[in-house]
Amino acid sequence: MIKVVGTHQNRIARVVANIFVTILGLLTIVPFIWMVSASFKMQRDVMAVPIQWIPRYWYPDNYLVVLHLGNAARKDYHFFLAYWNSIKLAVIHVSLVIVLSCMSGYAFAKLKFKGSHALFLVYLAQLMIPGQLTLIPRFSMFSDMGLVGTMWPLVFSGLVSVSSIFLIRQAFMGVPDELRESAMIDGANEYVIWARIMTPMIKPTVAAMATVKFLDSWNDYLDPLVFLSNWRQYTLPIALNQFVGEEVSQYNLTMAACCLTVIPVFIVFLCGQKFFVKGLNAGAVKG
Repeated sequence: MIKVVGTHQNRIARVVANIFVTILGLLTIVPFIWMVSASFKMQRDVMAVPIQWIPRYWYPDNYLVVLHLGNAARKDYHFFLAYWNSIKLAVIHVSLVIVLSCMSGYAFAKLKFKGSHALFLVYLAQLMIPGQLTLIPRFSMFSDMGLVGTMWPLVFSGLVSVSSIFLIRQAFMGVPDELRESAMIDGANEYVIWARIMTPMIKPTVAAMATVKFLDSWNDYLDPLVFLSNWRQYTLPIALNQFVGEEVSQYNLTMAACCLTVIPVFIVFLCGQKFFVKGLNAGAVKG
């Protein structure tokens, strides 16, 4: 009898917890739904009371205005160019970070050399240094190299990611050493072992790390603001900030611009979300 009562109480507790989580999820997604709805409205309908969650009249020309496409474009916001700059920067940055992090993580995890553990601890200590603290030294260094005003400081600044290398190292430590030893007996060199045997074993971790680095690069605002001076090189966060400043009263256009900014993030997260939790857990098991 006691067992039956306890089981019934557990079921009630799970139902209440599910209802609470569902309500919390709905409250979280409401602003996003309003943003999408407002992006398809005319300006006079955005602030209508009560809220029209489904627009009475659909106005997709808002997106054409923002992107400066077709007859609906009234002025050039350079939003499409900023879109291309952000995509180009994110792809280059993530690709280089993946290669360097996988190589560094493999070296720290599998290549034992004198002082490797102490060197890794010193390297890991960089996590305690905020990126804003190194902004002035980085600007001075890139200025001396003549790179300020180009996209290269944005690529080089985050090229060596301590957190990514730590995550990859932990994942490599979970791969049995016997695989590497067997490949060496078969005559494979270290590069072949790393590229064809070890790295494919940690694909979920690499995918999770790539997702995080893409979001970091896509949402970065401070570094482009400091290192870029030409509007032709502006990334999407800067372009969006300027757009909001120019169209502060045009909420329909502002919401359309925000929706365009979120689309790549949404796509990347959908593609990488199945690897995200699995990859983070795999990288945190062994150390």
